[in-house]
Amino acid sequence: MATPWIHRLQSKSLLFYVTILFSFFPSLVHASELHGGNTAWILTSTALVLFMSLPGLALFYGGLVRSKNVLSILMQCFSIAGIVTILWLIIGYSIAFDEGNPYFGGFGKVLFNGVTESALSGDIPESLFALFQMTFAIITPALIIGGFAERTRFSAVLLFSALWLILVYAPVTHWVWGGGWLQEMGLMDFAGGTVVHVTAGVAALLAAIMIGPRKKFGQSATTPHNMTMTITGAGMLWVGWFGFNGGSALAANGDAAMAMLATHISAATGAITWMFYEWIKFGKPTALGTVTGMVAGLGTITPASGFVGPAGALVIGFIAGIVCFNAVIIIKQKWKIDDSLDVFPVHGVGGIIGTLMAAVFASTELGIFSGQGFAKESITTISEQLGVQAIGVAATFIYTAIVSYILFKLVGAITGLRVDPDEETQGIDIIDHEERGYDL
Repeated sequence: MATPWIHRLQSKSLLFYVTILFSFFPSLVHASELHGGNTAWILTSTALVLFMSLPGLALFYGGLVRSKNVLSILMQCFSIAGIVTILWLIIGYSIAFDEGNPYFGGFGKVLFNGVTESALSGDIPESLFALFQMTFAIITPALIIGGFAERTRFSAVLLFSALWLILVYAPVTHWVWGGGWLQEMGLMDFAGGTVVHVTAGVAALLAAIMIGPRKKFGQSATTPHNMTMTITGAGMLWVGWFGFNGGSALAANGDAAMAMLATHISAATGAITWMFYEWIKFGKPTALGTVTGMVAGLGTITPASGFVGPAGALVIGFIAGIVCFNAVIIIKQKWKIDDSLDVFPVHGVGGIIGTLMAAVFASTELGIFSGQGFAKESITTISEQLGVQAIGVAATFIYTAIVSYILFKLVGAITGLRVDPDEETQGIDIIDHEERGYDL
């Protein structure tokens, strides 16, 4: 039988070894301490998402317009990145992620107040979280310019983008990711089906309708000038989207890995589905169609990427290729709407489909097509989750349409939206910037 002093010695020894053990695993002591692995992954993801905008989206869109307007597209993407960065710092981040009410964030994080070197968001630096979210805020208004490309004043693009970020993007982000009413309802939007793709798609469609079609719309005069540039940009988007969706797990874990796998499968399936569909329908597969199908697959899987499995991603990519292909035909050929670079039929329609399909393929009751389960424990059936998803899509669609309409009217009154017919003929590169994309 051990004596009391031996008990005390053993207790002290045990305490010593436990202390040493925990010194090697600080996360076991403080759950809120910074996680180096997660931080490294989100640092990488942040760079990838910015890479999607600059140069990815800029090159993708730039190749799709005519040579006399290529510089204007590159300039718009570049300038939006700068303006959104400043506005996100001043007020956008606070509206999106500060505690407020269910519909609008507060002003406690204006100018990144409290975002210090030691401040954490979960187990990553809050400065990194704010920067990661900033890259999402940059690409979303940049997507919209595809709806009114080649005919809109540079001043109008900048003013609209600035106001839209504050009054549309930031509030919807708060609804979905910042503790707002849709998040409380249990809306499943892993990486931006509603926040990014529905908002951008709806605003682009509205712009195309309000501003009107380009001169000679539907004729060969409006065909892309440089498909090499477009395919290069498309490849950058595909790679960057791994950060967009995988990074939205906010951790280097299985959710991030599955999101990346689902993203890649859907992108590949969307591209090949569109290619063969076009081949069957029109006799030849095109490079433009194939890369557009890839983007459709990427946009459609975005809200579902962290919730579905590989087989579900395959189905979602296939649906994206078929539905978005037909949406382009309907909008441009049947409705005669010049959504110049197919923002609504690819991003808007894709975002809607993906948000709804998340409710289906997240279910754990579909065998090989099962996903990770629903985000809210109180939701147990596909129909319940589908109802929440539909509400999220409808609310985002209606709110974006109303506010974007008001903003286009306001911007039109201040700066004018559209260049003059003669200026459009000459090209926006010269009219707005006194430069040319090509000096031949």
